[in-house]
Amino acid sequence: MGRADLSSDEARRIALAAQGFAEARPSGRVDARHLRRVLKRINLVQLDSVNVVVRSHYMPFFSRLGAYPRELVDDLAFKRRELFEYWGHAASLLPVDHYPLLRHRMEAAWPRFQAWAEQVAPDRPGYVEAVLEEVRTNGPLSVSDLEDPGQRTGPWWGYGPGKVALEWHFRTGALTTRERRGFTRVYDVMERVLPRKVQELPVPSTHEAHRELLMRSARAHGVGTAKDLADYYRIKVPEARPRLAELVEAGQLEPVRVAGWSQPAFLHPEAKLPRKVAGRALLTPFDSLVWERERTERLFGFDYKIEIYVPEPQRKYGYYVMPFLLDGELVGRVDLKSDRDASVLRVRAAHAEPGVNEGRVASELAGELREMAGWLGLEGVSAERRGNLAGELRRAAGRQI
Repeated sequence: MGRADLSSDEARRIALAAQGFAEARPSGRVDARHLRRVLKRINLVQLDSVNVVVRSHYMPFFSRLGAYPRELVDDLAFKRRELFEYWGHAASLLPVDHYPLLRHRMEAAWPRFQAWAEQVAPDRPGYVEAVLEEVRTNGPLSVSDLEDPGQRTGPWWGYGPGKVALEWHFRTGALTTRERRGFTRVYDVMERVLPRKVQELPVPSTHEAHRELLMRSARAHGVGTAKDLADYYRIKVPEARPRLAELVEAGQLEPVRVAGWSQPAFLHPEAKLPRKVAGRALLTPFDSLVWERERTERLFGFDYKIEIYVPEPQRKYGYYVMPFLLDGELVGRVDLKSDRDASVLRVRAAHAEPGVNEGRVASELAGELREMAGWLGLEGVSAERRGNLAGELRRAAGRQI
């Protein structure tokens, strides 16, 4: 692009284009080819266990493509084996060509956490190794299929020793996900799951892997600071900085200054700067456009925090709040819940950002909620009265839904 400096508006449009929001949604049937194009841009989708609306990894495709068959994601991952689960940006689904780039992370796990692994079942020496052998012999297995899964120590992450051992082997790359039963992970040894041609790909050094991951991150960002680019694959910033300097020296990234940003940035050579960005989308809290909250505030002036773990009386916007993107700006946020018993997408609260045209935001949001409800197999949308956009949204919903 040959630019030395970017305005904040230009940086925002570059970022939106890199993430796939500068193109119109498909007008016809969405198939696996469309999902592959999204993945080519964003590289991975984050997994999360919360199912108050929909499992989070399905949502980024809807945000960019509109309604599509959710089973396409499972098909790509667990039938066609084009995706696999590992720690990319937290727990993620990634295209299988990431496997050699993450081998250094898998290989570093055992010596780094050996003492922790040995405490999984301190009264049963060899327990962790025995769990792996059980999967190798009898797999694929979920934790409940283990001969001796042990007792949970509490809800949420109070895992029993069997689950901890399985997750340990998952982190080291000995195991991966064969399939999901609901959201329950079914484990199998890596060599029985990943295609052989993927397992046989050359494994780069840690430095080489970091350079490639940072280039993929830069392409997904369009433009970003060192912290932005490192966070995408959870690389430590001190480890990323020398690799970024090497990429700049090699002419693979261009250093730029963005107005209003306190840190220097890096521009990917394929970054596009659209004249404008049009369209609308609801975003999961774990969408790659907004998961780095400092960047979200820099790009959009949008202060966004997930409040799932905040006690209800202290929540400002709600439990599971999705930002609303309209014509390149984050203009509002809605606290959503899929009420499957009533077959409605329930809007528990709706808030508009300061200075927006609330009537237009409400009208566009109502349309997006209606499309989302249909995609989720729900019959309609029900908007409650909380939030400064609630009145306008209820009026718009009454007209449209």
